[in-house]
Amino acid sequence: MEGDGSRLKRAYALRSPEECLQLYADWAGSYDAEFAAAQGYVLPVRVAEAFMAAGSPAGAVLDVGAGTGLVAQALKGCGFAGAIDGLDISAEMLAVARGKGVYRALQVADVTKPLPARCGPYAGIVSAGTFTHGHVGPEGLPPLMDVAAPGAVMVLSVNLGVWEAKGFPAALEALGARIAEVAHLDVPIYGAAGGGDGGQARLLRVLLR
Repeated sequence: MEGDGSRLKRAYALRSPEECLQLYADWAGSYDAEFAAAQGYVLPVRVAEAFMAAGSPAGAVLDVGAGTGLVAQALKGCGFAGAIDGLDISAEMLAVARGKGVYRALQVADVTKPLPARCGPYAGIVSAGTFTHGHVGPEGLPPLMDVAAPGAVMVLSVNLGVWEAKGFPAALEALGARIAEVAHLDVPIYGAAGGGDGGQARLLRVLLR
């Protein structure tokens, strides 16, 4: 039986949407207990904390790459009382998230493509673990900005291993006309007691115009 450590390696090596869908269909049932808890995956909490520290703007929030709902749970745990919508490419992962009762609405969507017209506008956008190896690069940024309200706050984690390699700095510079302010903080992806891969993520905080 494949362990969740092996699935993490597969996740970082994904090469197509089809591979992604198969991996997360297989992983959904064990993701929380055998990966997030066992590996000490603290990144969703760090994203939630950074979003709340940025002022937690009034209005609905979109959780991108929502998976099993870990970021939304962390937001609620930090005291966020607003509505949270979630989207993910995996229906199986969202089925787990739906059972937690922390979302207003959930939908299957590919963030690298224009999002459904009914999305937004959102006062906040959050994401943990989506902008990483084998997943989404900076091509996912414009579709998110398209569903954000003026003045929205985005807090997104970007794996440091892909920050330069996938061209995030250049992409943000190209989107400068839509950005009022950008800041970042580097944090561990896993807690000290976790197994994980010891990697770090850049928490990207973007205030939109």
